[in-house]
Amino acid sequence: MKMNNKNQLHNTRRRMIQSMVGGSLLIPAIVQDLMAAEAAPIDPLAPRAPHFPGKAKRVIYIYLSGGMSHVDTFNYRPKLFADNGKEMGKSFVRRPNWEFKPYGQCGMMISDIFPHVGSVADELCLINSMATFTPCHTAATLGLHTGSTTVARPSLGAWVSYGLGTENQNLPSFVVLADKMPYHGAEVWGAEFLPACHQGTRVIPGSDEPIANVRRRLPAEELQAAELELIGSLNQQHLLGRERDPQLAARIRSFETAAGMQLEAPETYDLSKESDATLELYGLKRETKGGFAWQAIVARRMAERGVRFIEVIDKGSDTASNWDNHSEMAKHGPLAKEVDQPIAALIKDLKSRGMLNDTLVVITTEFGRTPTVTKGDKNGRGHHSRCYSSILVGGGTKAGITYGTPDDYGIEVAEDRVHAHDFNATILHLLGFDHERLTYRHAGLDFRLTGVDPCHVVKGVLA
Repeated sequence: MKMNNKNQLHNTRRRMIQSMVGGSLLIPAIVQDLMAAEAAPIDPLAPRAPHFPGKAKRVIYIYLSGGMSHVDTFNYRPKLFADNGKEMGKSFVRRPNWEFKPYGQCGMMISDIFPHVGSVADELCLINSMATFTPCHTAATLGLHTGSTTVARPSLGAWVSYGLGTENQNLPSFVVLADKMPYHGAEVWGAEFLPACHQGTRVIPGSDEPIANVRRRLPAEELQAAELELIGSLNQQHLLGRERDPQLAARIRSFETAAGMQLEAPETYDLSKESDATLELYGLKRETKGGFAWQAIVARRMAERGVRFIEVIDKGSDTASNWDNHSEMAKHGPLAKEVDQPIAALIKDLKSRGMLNDTLVVITTEFGRTPTVTKGDKNGRGHHSRCYSSILVGGGTKAGITYGTPDDYGIEVAEDRVHAHDFNATILHLLGFDHERLTYRHAGLDFRLTGVDPCHVVKGVLA
């Protein structure tokens, strides 16, 4: 018999406990206390209000790993075309591989490499004055996600989970869609010293079991439900008098979330009920269980179901493992083709469902590529952290604007520099948080995502 309400679960648990009492002389008193006591509920993932009303309720964070070239994609610099081949010290100017043209009523200049994204230009808040910590992949990736380039700290998604909790008790508050590990591995979505329930749960696209160990292993749902009820009661009894231990509460909560995921997670990444029109919008063939388009649709489905922070990590293409194209910039072509249509489709899909106003879509990379190149690296571009591009969409941001001014070649930021700390502070602000007040005491210090370096919310991108 399938259990479908709380009373049935309670009755089954009670029968199991009574059976234990009748069959043992050792634990009747413990069990009787357990049946009588009602432990105070402590849930580290309970929904919480931010510091002030935020425009965004959730984030879909698209991370293009490897360092996408800003000057070949979104940061139009006419001087690169005009001065192609011009010597600058030991380097020379290299023009982009692709042409640019204006898109939308806003006239945003976007490379031919992203025609679908260009079709939603009037929804984009394009930041062309980003700068970050270092041109090293691992340190820049860690810094972008955690605010620290050396020692791992809680990730942006973990901070959002800690600050807001979850809107769906059967799904994690922070999910990462990644079929391969990014630079710095799982620390990119780690919780570190925050309660463990706030770390990202990885979903592996294309896998027979996208979330590891989420399938039911027991033959009877009733038996598993009874066991979970008993474990829950024992956990709550153990928690009495230890309410101030966040790690214990988080561990208990992780068991509860895991049980709920068995019910809801498989349905979330089952796209069989998506319409043909939706799949066509994203460019996904029915029955396909991996690839960036699949990740984008699943991200939208998770956002619909109350997941607070969904990170989508680009897997690369058949010709390039990521955007780190030192020797051949032409590889940016298939990389862009993999993500272009799904990104535009996600924005259109969210808008059509009335979700774009309170969903913040972030499109970013760890740094850009050098506008000038050496003769030994003339077909590719090196790492460049002093100026690059990122995009914000929806969630309280201005639409159809380009923010920040690089120099003529896109080497340095000339006006309105946005450091990675400023970028994260702005994301938190859109969710309703003062980045200086969203803190957690650890080892005698109050830590925050944006560290102690001076940084600011970028007010020029706020609607």
